[in-house]
Amino acid sequence: MSREFIPAAKPIIGDEERAAVDAVMASGMVVQGPQVAAFEEEFSSQVVAGVHCVAVNSGTSAQHLATLASKLESKAGGTPEVIVPSFTFAATGNSVAITGARPVFADIDPVTFTLDPESVEAAITDNTVAIEVVHLYGLPANMGAIMEIADRHGLAVFEDCAQAHGAAINGKPVGTFGAWGSFSFYPTKNMTTLEGGMVSTADAELARRVRLLRNQGMEKQYANELVGLNNRMTDVAAAVGRVQLKKLDEWTERRRANATALDAGLAAVPGVLTPAVPDGYRHVYHQYTIRLEGASGAERDAAQSALREEWQVGTGVYYPIPNHRLESLAPYAEGVELPNTELVARECLSLPVHPSLSQADLDRIVQAVAAVVKAGA
Repeated sequence: MSREFIPAAKPIIGDEERAAVDAVMASGMVVQGPQVAAFEEEFSSQVVAGVHCVAVNSGTSAQHLATLASKLESKAGGTPEVIVPSFTFAATGNSVAITGARPVFADIDPVTFTLDPESVEAAITDNTVAIEVVHLYGLPANMGAIMEIADRHGLAVFEDCAQAHGAAINGKPVGTFGAWGSFSFYPTKNMTTLEGGMVSTADAELARRVRLLRNQGMEKQYANELVGLNNRMTDVAAAVGRVQLKKLDEWTERRRANATALDAGLAAVPGVLTPAVPDGYRHVYHQYTIRLEGASGAERDAAQSALREEWQVGTGVYYPIPNHRLESLAPYAEGVELPNTELVARECLSLPVHPSLSQADLDRIVQAVAAVVKAGA
């Protein structure tokens, strides 16, 4: 019996988005115009409790420009250092390194997949200027502990919120804890602008610097105030984002409901560790990531292949190669040992959790994982 393939992710782009794009194209105002300004205001109001928002052309640009705007300098006179997780997409470390600062890799909590505060504290040196957390898979990092460490050592805190639109701790949204947050609107994210990003910050001056940096360093045409880049968002992208933003809450609740169903179905499967959510944390499930406890990387990959080939269930492995072992970032990682990061990179597997799943899809995912894990036992 043939089965319809269940993709690991499924961007939802419909008639409303297409109509919004057509309206922008007809207007002739297609780059950083009224749609971008409106999107910034609406994202601020709905997602990050009213702080300043600056739209750019990608999530990586959001991180890069916010880091540049932070004017990192070490009080000790050396190369400024920013502590980052290694278990994340390379954009986090890249955005630090490309500004001339040094990414310093810390380990994660293997239960939450986010920065381990003890590892962060151990990585602090006289040149440390900031800690950048990643709210990975849609779960907020341990901001209480991280902010306490930062306050005690006089460090800034940056938030990579690329996968965490609407995530919160006790009602406080991610992107409002630290000096700034950066969001991504890549097609597979919880909402999309096709490609795009957003910086959130309560600091009006930092927001202004990001606005300058995204537009060749100028606020008024040809009156360049600093050396900048062209990282503007188009009005086409913003128009799509405004439509998607109206659907974000509903889609998030579907993701959370799907995650609850997967939790219940997989709870009794030996060797499968489902996502843990601390009390008071709102997980928005960009990914639903399990661990195949005790598996090698090859065994996890075999399970992934079986799910695809035998059950027509798509999955993802985010991230099989930690940042500190990437060739591009290896110069910053000499002597670094991150056992929890290495463990999770071997065992992690992300299952479909997107809003388009039916109950039959969820049932098949659970059945497939149970069968594949049992077969590999």
